[in-house]
Amino acid sequence: MVLRAPGDLVLDDVARPRRDASQVQVRVTHSGICGTDFKIFSGAIPVSYPRIMGHEMFGEVVDAGDADRLRPGDRVIIDPELYCGACFHCRIGQTHLCPNGMLVGRDTNGGFAEYLNAPPSHVFHLPDSIDSRTAPMIQVLTTCLHAQRQVSIFPGESVVVFGLGVTGQLHVQLAKARGASPVIGVTRSAAKRALAETLGADITLPGGEGAIDKVREATGGRGADAVIETTGILPSVAASVNMARAGGRVLLFGIITAQEGALPFYDLYFKELSLISARVAKSEDYPSSIALVQRGTVRLEPLVSDVRPLEELKAAIGMLGSDSATRMKIIMEHNKVG
Repeated sequence: MVLRAPGDLVLDDVARPRRDASQVQVRVTHSGICGTDFKIFSGAIPVSYPRIMGHEMFGEVVDAGDADRLRPGDRVIIDPELYCGACFHCRIGQTHLCPNGMLVGRDTNGGFAEYLNAPPSHVFHLPDSIDSRTAPMIQVLTTCLHAQRQVSIFPGESVVVFGLGVTGQLHVQLAKARGASPVIGVTRSAAKRALAETLGADITLPGGEGAIDKVREATGGRGADAVIETTGILPSVAASVNMARAGGRVLLFGIITAQEGALPFYDLYFKELSLISARVAKSEDYPSSIALVQRGTVRLEPLVSDVRPLEELKAAIGMLGSDSATRMKIIMEHNKVG
């Protein structure tokens, strides 16, 4: 599926990407749609054209090249965050902050295609127990795991997850796996609150004016030890500050694009809060995320709401912009193309 210009997405034949000896070639069979894809499609994120989008991808190895640990036919997921390995950030282990880094599907052609080449370091074997239709979401899970590793949640701590979309539901499960109690989910959607309860949330609350008081009530009047904000909406950030206890932490997980706005800045000072940001993930987050899914600690299948053939990608991206209280992850199946 080739994006020729903003909004101009077509099914087309392209040359099979050439693989050099240092790369692994993968036949992509399933891919997920992300909000980043929507922004690239609409032109909000500029790219060079033509561009094949997609960075949540699962498939099978076609040619393993020099990678001794991989064989043709292996089921794999691909880390889309490319890095140089030589800069300051790469040398100190912050490969996700590499200034020379690129995102597959944005800066290079991505996973909404039949074939993709990747470095062996970015290709991870998946056990047969992980379903192909849910496998692309492991990439999303790695970003949540990376974020929670920054915020250091300890057993017995209270955690609020503000926003219960796909990433919010993953954060609920990860917080429970870390022993947090209670885990409180906040969203206006009754359906998403119900889903969060099946995935481990101890308490769910409707968003709105009363949510802050109810969080304090559920945490002994103190507020939560940690609040994970997943919506990226500035009023939700402000509410998250109000929900956190004195000395607590606020994890800014949602991508905030606002350049200015009102926040309770005095509360930030008076409560001595820690604001923690997290961006994408590192390759080291993949084995842990795969293990969490394999063990059943994190469930992905309830988060897939739609499965569509790849040639319907344009319509599927349009679904992201629709107001649906129940829509979660949309997965594209490639093997139906043609």
